[in-house]
Amino acid sequence: MVAVRSLALALAVCAAVLSAGPARAGFVEGYEDLPLPPGFTEQPGASLTFDSPDGRIVEVQASGPAGADPLAFYAATLPHLGWVRESAGQYRRESERLRLTVVPGPRGTSLRLAVTPD
Repeated sequence: MVAVRSLALALAVCAAVLSAGPARAGFVEGYEDLPLPPGFTEQPGASLTFDSPDGRIVEVQASGPAGADPLAFYAATLPHLGWVRESAGQYRRESERLRLTVVPGPRGTSLRLAVTPD
């Protein structure tokens, strides 16, 4: 199962990188298989990673270009990583829940990712 998930992750990231041109997709620090959309970077000092008895808690703030659509990126990428879409910006995988919040702005797009135990 781990090998299948790793292969799916590699394929999804390659597809994202190739479709995005020269910008490269990165990954959320502290969460090895949660990619950031191409052009997005984590905001220094605005992230939290915490292991609790119930599971891992990860909160990340990232920013990207104005007009970016990170929800489309995640809709295309996350199912390949085992995440199941529950509603717009909400996914579930095994015992974890992922919530995505996007705030578009004229100078850039803000993205908040929150992974919590289910």
